[in-house]
Amino acid sequence: MTKYIISLDQGTTSSRSVIINHRGEIVDINQKEIKQYYPKNGWVEEDPLEIYESQIYTLKSCLIKNNILPDQIYSVGITNQRETTILWNKKTGKPVYNAIVWQCKRSSNICDELRNSGYADMIHKITGLILDPYFSATKIKWILDNIDGVRDEAEEGNILFGTVDTWLLWMLTDGQSHYTDVSNASRTMLFNINTKKWDDDLLDILDIPRTILPEIKPTAYHFGNISNSIFEGSIPIHCLIGDQQSALFGQLCTDIGDIKNTYGTGCFTLMNTGEKPVFSNNGLLTTVAWEYDNRCYYAIEGSVFVGGAVIQWIRDELGIIKNASESNTLAKSVQDNNGVIFISTFQGVGTPYWCSNVKAQISGLSRSTKKAHIVRAALESIAFRTMEVINTMELDSEIKISSLKVDGGACRNDFLMEFQSGISNVDIVRPTNTESTALGAAYMAGLYSKFWKDIYELKHLKKTDRTFKPSMDSKTREKRVNEWSKAIKKAIGD
Repeated sequence: MTKYIISLDQGTTSSRSVIINHRGEIVDINQKEIKQYYPKNGWVEEDPLEIYESQIYTLKSCLIKNNILPDQIYSVGITNQRETTILWNKKTGKPVYNAIVWQCKRSSNICDELRNSGYADMIHKITGLILDPYFSATKIKWILDNIDGVRDEAEEGNILFGTVDTWLLWMLTDGQSHYTDVSNASRTMLFNINTKKWDDDLLDILDIPRTILPEIKPTAYHFGNISNSIFEGSIPIHCLIGDQQSALFGQLCTDIGDIKNTYGTGCFTLMNTGEKPVFSNNGLLTTVAWEYDNRCYYAIEGSVFVGGAVIQWIRDELGIIKNASESNTLAKSVQDNNGVIFISTFQGVGTPYWCSNVKAQISGLSRSTKKAHIVRAALESIAFRTMEVINTMELDSEIKISSLKVDGGACRNDFLMEFQSGISNVDIVRPTNTESTALGAAYMAGLYSKFWKDIYELKHLKKTDRTFKPSMDSKTREKRVNEWSKAIKKAIGD
């Protein structure tokens, strides 16, 4: 009987289930979009029950469509949107509030108070993170302080916290497992990256009860089995991993200096720094990549909050394009952007500036501006922001970056990849299978369960679709970079 690994890939805009065979090939993907809510300016929420139900729907649909029985599932790996914060009552299993999504800026005032109290440097040294509403800690505090009765229930031990991995695990195991892994824990701003434990000082400063926190485990671990109420039989869950770390592993960036960028809703560039954390002085995040086989690997990360989401905005709100793939054709239909610069900071700006109140803007419009120029400038904005991250990584790591592995939906856009290569002066390596996030969780679960023997077996399965070489001359590159730098610094008031 043929066996498979299942990757549950719960992202910001959709839940997906991915079936992967022993050759590392994707047999099928089932996807269901989830709704986002924007109750106030800068606030972003999702329904935790919809997150779970959409994930179960895709899993069952995948198996039914492909006539796969539960006992053919060798192992399950879970990868997830990170930082998104859920609190629920452990007696009823019901969320006390909507999930506060990583993009949400409602806790900016809490961050300002912490910064004004002098805690920013302390938080960076303990967690490797920048003090920002992006991370889970201030979202937790907001719920505890603003939703009636939740703090009292938490003090009585009735409330549980989890990022999306923990929530899905708890639901899938019928409340038997309340765990997270080191990669997700390292994104909460409550995790001591040096001790790999929850930090008591940070919990005290933020007034967060330790009792709500999940137990931290390695990335590869037997986290429990899917409940018999969902599937008959014993289906083990062997991996929890944050989506960007999963993409790093899915690209098999297992050596120091290996680097990838995921072009998803946002763009996230990670570099493997080995078994010691590297701390940045230039706005990069220090994070746990994964822990496997008693070895913990770290990464430095650059965060671009709006990547492919800018194309979604152009499609859904401006109506300039009908589908995302049309952006490639339109961008290539004009020779340049005709002076249009698109600063796509709809959710503030991350690395290296870290400013949460920047507004998006389009400049350089004239009567000769066509929709193709706006689309081209939007795609260029993704590449420019990624270029800034790459430059910062070279500065902090002291490693010259010559190639960048790419994945995520927008990496299929040839114009974007060509421009990224030219403006960054690096080779862009696009794999045949660009579903690196789903593959990473599957690879980790498969290694833990001995579905695959070792990393070397997996490396033999990887194939490259195309390598984009830089074609932009140095004068043009310098001119374009200077134009961009002036525009974004003006936008953030620098």
